Amino acid sequence: MDTPARPWTRERFQLGEGLRWTESGLLGVDILSGRLFVLDTEAPGRPVHTVLRLDHPLGAVAPVRGAAGTFVAAMGTGVATVAAGADGAARVTWLARPEEGAPAAMRMNDGCCDPAGRFWAGSMAYDETVGAGALYRVDRDRTVHRVLEGYTVPNGPAFSPDGRLMYIADSADGRIDVFPVRRGGELGAGRVFARLTEGGPDGMQVDGAGHLWAAVWGAGRVHRYAPEGELERAVSVPAAQPTSVCVVGNARPHLFVTSAAIGLDPADEYDGAVFRLAVDVPAPPAAVFGGAS
Repeated sequence: MDTPARPWTRERFQLGEGLRWTESGLLGVDILSGRLFVLDTEAPGRPVHTVLRLDHPLGAVAPVRGAAGTFVAAMGTGVATVAAGADGAARVTWLARPEEGAPAAMRMNDGCCDPAGRFWAGSMAYDETVGAGALYRVDRDRTVHRVLEGYTVPNGPAFSPDGRLMYIADSADGRIDVFPVRRGGELGAGRVFARLTEGGPDGMQVDGAGHLWAAVWGAGRVHRYAPEGELERAVSVPAAQPTSVCVVGNARPHLFVTSAAIGLDPADEYDGAVFRLAVDVPAPPAAVFGGAS
């Protein structure tokens, strides 16, 4: 049985997102400040450790296989690899900046790796121009491909443990889509997996039972959907804008949830906090770029 969501951090984030359980610990980002951080998953209230601070908005990262401390990142108007140099400053190597010079001012948003080691990330307009966003796939050879168009605020994606299904949300439209993923990373015909009547689906993760967890921005909830798309449960979070989810641990799994304080005036006590609650099903750790973890 799930327990109530417990505030876990003293720090409050403007736009906390992108939780991923990795060998480096539980990583997350504060998008607009360009900050990559790691959370202590065992003790609440400890200071949040900053791993990197970048000069661009940072949507999400994934570790690079065989390169400790290096990440592929959805940031600014494109995708780059990032790492801390000897002096602590971030080293950035751009792979592509496909949204540079777009008609609307754009930034990258959420992203993750699939089990085959490809990185997928969405883009959106700062002013949320309808349909301006896209989904990109970064192959293991570091080439970048535009694979979906017409999204306004793409969030996720999230992949089934076998990598054969990809879920992607359009938060602005209140829907989650699902696509079959072919062996080479091409997408088959998609369909609407779920529609929300309140709030917008944000960050997502598929657990070990094949159920999809989704943060629900604007509704103060986290949803868990069965593989057929039925809402299996809804968990309240004491923050208006939950943004991402991540299950940590196997013997005693817990779900961590980020939230955002941006746009709330005034923000309530726990808006922008990270929360933790016990759950009954574990989830695979985040896949790494270049190959499965």
